[in-house]
Amino acid sequence: MAEILFQPTTNVTLSSNNTTTAQNLPTTVFEKIFSFLSLEDLQSCSLVCKSWFHYLNDGNNDVWRLQCVRKLAAEALQSDVLSSLPTYKEKLRAFYHSWNSSDCSGNIYIKPGGFTLHRKPEAQCTDAARGKIGFDSGRHSWDVRWRGPLGTVAMVGVATKEAPLRMGGYKPLLGSTDQSWAWNLVDNYLFHGGSRRDPYPKCNNPPKYQVGEKITVVLDMEDNTLAFERDYEFLGIAFRGLPQTRLYPSISAVYGNTEVTMVYKGNPTDG
Repeated sequence: MAEILFQPTTNVTLSSNNTTTAQNLPTTVFEKIFSFLSLEDLQSCSLVCKSWFHYLNDGNNDVWRLQCVRKLAAEALQSDVLSSLPTYKEKLRAFYHSWNSSDCSGNIYIKPGGFTLHRKPEAQCTDAARGKIGFDSGRHSWDVRWRGPLGTVAMVGVATKEAPLRMGGYKPLLGSTDQSWAWNLVDNYLFHGGSRRDPYPKCNNPPKYQVGEKITVVLDMEDNTLAFERDYEFLGIAFRGLPQTRLYPSISAVYGNTEVTMVYKGNPTDG
């Protein structure tokens, strides 16, 4: 249900019976009321009147700060992981889109805070993980950083719920079926349907990924494309013709003790 809050609001529906009373409430009064409400209730409040709508659109007010304090671990708020997100509301949204501890291989666990996964040392197998929320409409972006060795295969991309989360050997698990699309950061090739596709990015001698570099994944479900950026440099469209089905942020890894951080950013910034 938390996903409802983060959908773009294009029309504000105002109740003529309640608008005047709501608008006349002192800010300190509805701030106190909002601080006790759920995300779903806050979404409803944003539709009551213009003043409430504008107040809740301010992602750095006390309401969103308190929501962050309640939901996010203190170490996550104080670390540099969320430093690229300027408001409390954006940080909270990223938390709800972070790694899913119930949707990953048994060899992977999610560290406290929710934004970084850890792949346990396990020989001769490949393991994958997905985010909590998938997308079948709209435009979305999220940052991925490998915070440990890549090993022989390190995949980043998207997958459906049907894509496998574990397989034997050190293989490009993400991209191994028709349910996932991925870029191998080790050899700079795209994978889908169990086969290696085109080199990516399409340039002569593209630089290899360096541990700690930021990769931004750009999923456009309006044009059905998947693309990547490296430290704000757009690398081009990787996949076209994605199916109109729910796709989840995903990675697969082979190296023991490697860690991968994901931070959801929302609508990509063009240009």
